[in-house]
Amino acid sequence: MRIRRKKHLEERLKNASDVLLVPERDIVNVNIAVQNKKYYDFNQLFGNDNPVELEIGCGKGGFITKKAQKNPNTNYIAVEMLENIIVMACELAKENGLKNIRFLNTGAEYLPRYIKEGSISNIYLNFSPPFPKIGSESHRLTSDRYVLAYKCFLADGGKIYQKTDDKEFFEYSFSKFVEHGFKVSDITKEILSGKIENIQTEYEKMFEKLGISAYGLVAQKN
Repeated sequence: MRIRRKKHLEERLKNASDVLLVPERDIVNVNIAVQNKKYYDFNQLFGNDNPVELEIGCGKGGFITKKAQKNPNTNYIAVEMLENIIVMACELAKENGLKNIRFLNTGAEYLPRYIKEGSISNIYLNFSPPFPKIGSESHRLTSDRYVLAYKCFLADGGKIYQKTDDKEFFEYSFSKFVEHGFKVSDITKEILSGKIENIQTEYEKMFEKLGISAYGLVAQKN
């Protein structure tokens, strides 16, 4: 379904330019683009050398802004491909005066072009589309090409935190992380019991009202 373009979108995006990164789309072909590196310098972006964490598919920014508020000495890169959506996340961060977030307007498949090896402390995948249809596996954010990219981005010992409402997608993701050498733990019970901090996304709040449980895992790079 095509999403209707928001009113005054160009103006709103321009007003968010201090927190919004819009990569030059000079190479459309993904395979060629990822071979032509244009790494972001995080020290330059944030003006410090604090650790950097990455959320892929940040939506309206509810999760990442709360993370940034709770952890002012950590920097965050939040990725979202839809301009209509990312502009709301940018505005939320600006409303809260957050200086430790930058929003990256691109598809996840292009990230190896912009993120340097070993530069990310943790990665968050919150309620990514499960793409259950036959032939759609390559679009899943835990399919082989993405998991290998995450392994490259992460510093040694770095972790991937995933939440989803889809049990089959959870099991698929779990097996893919194991397959590629991650140490994986099911943290579903810990999330539900409150034993670990759980910042809820917009989707998670909606699912909770509907009585739909979330599944969670953490995959650590050895």
